[in-house]
Amino acid sequence: MNRSATTTDRFTLHPQLASDTHPLASLPLCELRLMDDANYPWLVLVPRIADARELIDLAPDHRHALADEVDRTSRLLREVFRPYKLNVAALGNLVPQLHIHVIARFEHDPAWPAPVWGRVAARPYTPEALVERVARLRDALPG
Repeated sequence: MNRSATTTDRFTLHPQLASDTHPLASLPLCELRLMDDANYPWLVLVPRIADARELIDLAPDHRHALADEVDRTSRLLREVFRPYKLNVAALGNLVPQLHIHVIARFEHDPAWPAPVWGRVAARPYTPEALVERVARLRDALPG
């Protein structure tokens, strides 16, 4: 992957993403983060590309790398949680920094079958549950 030092060196995580998520792993292109909502197994991929707001802002090699990392993240959630469905979305209406949501959905989750946004209040992880969830996901991440 041809990563420009000017774009990756200037990358900073949007404050709202920093506030709403917990670090999980650093993938080749993206920061992989856990959404602080225990209602759903919910991961967020944030490409380390400064000023990227849309998928079309990425160079072709970065778009391909992002697709590979979405695939890897989706497979991780499927392996660990065995969801009924995976939701993958890049909305960015409130947080303009490009980020991709990958959410494991279940027929019994609080928002099913509707989208997760605005259905029920986020349920932050307890410190113990956060440690357990992060460890479980990190253990399942392929090398």
